Amino acid sequence: MVERERVVRMSVEQPLWRALTGYRVLTMGYAVLIFAASGDRYERPWIGVVYLAVMCVWTLATLPKVANAAGCTRRFLVADLTVALTGILLTPLADAHAQTIEGPTLPSIWTAGSVLAFAIKGGWRWAGFASSLVAVANIVERGHPSRDTVHNVILVWVASIAIGYVVEVARASERTLARALEIEAATRERERLARDIHDSVLQVLAMVQRRGTALGGEAAELGRMAGEQEVALRTLVAGGIARPSLVSEDESEGAVVRVVEVDDEADASAPVDLRALIAPRAGSRVTLSEPGAPVLLPPPAARELAAAVGAALDNVRVHAGEGAHAWILIEDWSDEVIVTVRDDGPGIPEGRLAQAEDEGRMGVALSIRGRLRDLGGSAEVVSVPGQGTEVELKVPRGKAEKQ
Repeated sequence: MVERERVVRMSVEQPLWRALTGYRVLTMGYAVLIFAASGDRYERPWIGVVYLAVMCVWTLATLPKVANAAGCTRRFLVADLTVALTGILLTPLADAHAQTIEGPTLPSIWTAGSVLAFAIKGGWRWAGFASSLVAVANIVERGHPSRDTVHNVILVWVASIAIGYVVEVARASERTLARALEIEAATRERERLARDIHDSVLQVLAMVQRRGTALGGEAAELGRMAGEQEVALRTLVAGGIARPSLVSEDESEGAVVRVVEVDDEADASAPVDLRALIAPRAGSRVTLSEPGAPVLLPPPAARELAAAVGAALDNVRVHAGEGAHAWILIEDWSDEVIVTVRDDGPGIPEGRLAQAEDEGRMGVALSIRGRLRDLGGSAEVVSVPGQGTEVELKVPRGKAEKQ
């Protein structure tokens, strides 16, 4: 069996990292030119020369760090901002008149590159933190909040926060688009499988059902079983059982969509589509109604809930008879998952469940209610004699995810 995987990589923020790389190099050169043009006004020019030499070496050596989000670690961001803040605070030492005469700091606009790296990496909150430190350093360097200083501080603060917010919106859009592409790919694969199944397995099952019914006897029973399997398989195909979302976000590449067509050994910790576990129980006398999208639950919760549904269907078969019909309804809400199992049997006489527990028959108490209680959910049984039985199983998402 061959496993094929199609990988789609998307990143709208990658151009921002490339732009930041170019910005740091250009502003490094600009800071050096500004210092060279006004070097005669510095009382201690050697401080500026040493600092700018360190800044240039740091900028060129760390270009790979700002090439993508993976390389731009928190440790690097802290070190980079430290270099920028150090340059601002060293300016009064190199120029004794820096606090009385408005002029550029030693790193000049190179400092904004450090703040922008925070914005692209962590969003607007990180940008606000970094720009606030730069603002404090500029005010300390000037000795007082002058008009030009406040203007420059506000400009950097607003610009960095705006860019950080745009990055967060872009990332959210990437994830949404990636999920849409994955659903589209899964739909195409499901349609292909449906065609193949229809042209082979379903036709064979339908033929066995017809021939078995015509022959009678044991062949009729075989035909009936084939008919039930045909209905179950048609329900499975038509229901659109899709794999759980395989969208991930690689910081170096952006959003990544992996559509795996065959997966024999699924990740045990990955969410499980509850529909896939319950769908095989559908048949000629069991009708399944479910949402058009995956109902994802942690594997333990999904298995226990499916087992509780199976126990409810076993009760229908045992107590309502082989000719009874059952209906399963799966509802996926934001805060909980509800599965309802209803049948058209004779119903349960009042007090029969309590009597069964007293007699030691714990089918409903343990197989159904016990399972739901362990998940933090509930199981409610409503039965009216002569009108069938309804079992409503509720699993809160918050508690299920902690299992």
